[in-house]
Amino acid sequence: MKKTLILASSSIYRRELLQRLQIPFNTVSPHVDETILDGEKPQDTALRLSQEKAKKVGLEYPHALIIGCDQVATLKGEQLGKPLNHNNATKQLRSVSGKEVTFHSALCLYNAETGYMQAEVEPYLVKFRKLTDYQIENYLTKEQPYHCAGSAKSEGLGIALIERMMGNDPNALIGLPLVRLITMLQNEGVNII
Repeated sequence: MKKTLILASSSIYRRELLQRLQIPFNTVSPHVDETILDGEKPQDTALRLSQEKAKKVGLEYPHALIIGCDQVATLKGEQLGKPLNHNNATKQLRSVSGKEVTFHSALCLYNAETGYMQAEVEPYLVKFRKLTDYQIENYLTKEQPYHCAGSAKSEGLGIALIERMMGNDPNALIGLPLVRLITMLQNEGVNII
């Protein structure tokens, strides 16, 4: 691979996913404002933020391929957002108990040198188990997923909260759709195997 590949994310889980592809890359935290715009659809929020993250890192690394990602969780079309604290996470998990939540995982691959950007949203449906207050409290105390959309980390103990999952790429739930990323990388001349 000739170009430097950069993951525009501070997520250790996304980094671990990308390491599965066994290609060299760096990580850079993009620090963008993740405020939802008025009237913005959840998938549009995720897509916009993934692109903003990639472009921001592209300013520092003008010759790199940059992977931008973002995820928005929705319950009945309403964005759940990141809870940021214990009380909000408790409310969020109570609201999703026994219900289906769609995680919109946006991915973009930005060639900072040419300005070419590939971007898509990969939806992933999660049906949560009926949760008791004890289960919610126990989970939040152990994992503290306060910076995760939907207040749960499926890659950790949060898997115990889930009844079933449906989607094309299980990696999308963690926030980095690898199946789609491999195609995007191939479009840029980067072959994984």
